[in-house]
Amino acid sequence: MEFEYLIIFLPLIGSIISGFFGKFLGSRNSEILTSLFVSISSILSFLIFYKVFNESYTNNLDVLTWINSGTFNVNWSIKIDALSSVMLVVVTLVSSIVHIYSIGYMSHDPHKQRFMSYLSLFTFSMLMLVTSDNFLQLFFGWEGVGLCSYFLIGFWFKKESANAAAIKAFVVNRVGDFGFALGIFLIFYLFGTVNYTEVFELIPQSLEKELSFLGINFNAINLVCILLFIGAMGKSAQIFLHTWLPDAMEGPTPVSALIHAATMVTAGVFLVVRCSPIYEYSPLALNIITIVGMSTAFFAATVALAQDDIKKIIAYSTCSQLGYMFFAAGVGAYNVAMFHLFTHAFFKALLFLGSGSVIHSFKDEQNINLMGGVWKKLPYTWVLMIIGTLALTGFPFLSGFYSKDAIIEFAYLRGNTAGYFAAGIGIFTALLTSIYSWRLLFKTFHGNYNNKKLNISSMHESPMVMIIPLIILAIGAIFSGFLFKDLFIGIESSSNFWKNSIFFLEPLSHDHPPSWFIFLTPILVILSIPIAYYIFIKNIKISNNIVNGNLPLYNFLKNKWYFDELYDYLFVNPSKKIGLYFWKKIDSRFIDRFGPDGISALIKNISLLAVKFQNGFIYHYAFVMLLGFSALLTFLILK
Repeated sequence: MEFEYLIIFLPLIGSIISGFFGKFLGSRNSEILTSLFVSISSILSFLIFYKVFNESYTNNLDVLTWINSGTFNVNWSIKIDALSSVMLVVVTLVSSIVHIYSIGYMSHDPHKQRFMSYLSLFTFSMLMLVTSDNFLQLFFGWEGVGLCSYFLIGFWFKKESANAAAIKAFVVNRVGDFGFALGIFLIFYLFGTVNYTEVFELIPQSLEKELSFLGINFNAINLVCILLFIGAMGKSAQIFLHTWLPDAMEGPTPVSALIHAATMVTAGVFLVVRCSPIYEYSPLALNIITIVGMSTAFFAATVALAQDDIKKIIAYSTCSQLGYMFFAAGVGAYNVAMFHLFTHAFFKALLFLGSGSVIHSFKDEQNINLMGGVWKKLPYTWVLMIIGTLALTGFPFLSGFYSKDAIIEFAYLRGNTAGYFAAGIGIFTALLTSIYSWRLLFKTFHGNYNNKKLNISSMHESPMVMIIPLIILAIGAIFSGFLFKDLFIGIESSSNFWKNSIFFLEPLSHDHPPSWFIFLTPILVILSIPIAYYIFIKNIKISNNIVNGNLPLYNFLKNKWYFDELYDYLFVNPSKKIGLYFWKKIDSRFIDRFGPDGISALIKNISLLAVKFQNGFIYHYAFVMLLGFSALLTFLILK
């Protein structure tokens, strides 16, 4: 059997066995089985990646004919190229680590079998997505990931907040997915196919095609690109469609790591990069992606500054880093976007799982203001969180340094207004990222112990089944940038590694920005560390004075720019009022009155009339029988 089949279907098999037969297997066997299957899938993904890297291996396996109706033919396929091989490694590696970590983190949960089944099904859906060779299969995996996210975010369904968060994630993503579906419909309308290769080959011949709507003409390619990007905005939590992301923290911490590090939220970035043969012919769409990406990066970084929930801070950090990936793609540096996606998977999963270790030790406490002073009690978690923070902030020579700085430099080298602006926003956002990241670390592990409910003597390090996955991720956070920099973004990378998996209409500039520009970001990042320590630990009065002196701004950031309140005002409340109106005025007074209620009342009244004949007198019964016989006879005669 081909490796590819095992990579894709082992997580699905594990999910089915754990989900349907978990009660017979027991929780321990279910955990081991699902973790083993995903781990095997991860090892095989590395072998595929090596073959792609070393032998320029590509493949396209048809699993089965999915749809064959008229001219519409779609196969369920497994597409292997450089782009999908990178995603396979990222998805399966992080997923296998999360599976193993969950054995310790979910040890006291009575529904571990169901949880592990959901994790494996989530992984399978993501693998379906990244190995698709057509837009329909991509959409199938896309929706599968969305459905599994609903299950996982709302896993603790007895919590009202978890249910609300799951519904919110599902609904907000439906908005983006509607645009995505329209984009796929338009692709089929224009080209008569949804196969990647066939669509991409027809793009250069379709640049002048226009569509008319309400008397307005739209360039077809621009419209396709924008609709596809709307889908990407929803999945990757870009500004305006980001509101589901922080609420998703209501799920168990392993879920947060899986969703935010390497799977669901990176699907949008993957979509844009996979569709580079389309986007390269739409400068308008690329400019929109650049603007949305840099706006998201800045917005999320500012909001993270004012949050106190350890998981929400890291969640907004994810949102910000996804913004970096998008504006990298927007300036045409698709390979750089993938490089940051790759390195981000390691340090972000490390931070999420590290925060899970902290939460585990603090008995589910997530407020960083109620922590502090525990670095000696949690030495492994502390060191590993430092590594993740250094990588995230772009500290020199760790993974984030190579990928994040590359994004800023390529944006600068783009040489247009959007590129320069994105580079400036990128530098400033990097500074904000460093400040809020060190704020989280210092307030969590340093300073005074602030938790009055839990005695510090009871604090202890997490079990090794939770620490070992963190160590593996820390190794990736340290070395992945240095080891893979030349492969992903080197001068020859587009021809030697990426080949046809990423399309460049014009080759990227590999000139070097001015020296001051290169050193600016690292210097700001390094300087922010002692500044953050002084403000948040050494002299906390400064941070308090900053907050008290800027309360309107602080409340603005604390309330996440009031996006939720704005959406409640514009969409939720009006929809609710319209629904209540139709329920009271139309449903109750009209439909129910003349429909089921009216029919019920009519039958009741007829029954009340009929019951009057049930009086026990034989002559009344005889009279009724006579009437009935007469009516029947009249009917037969007339007939």
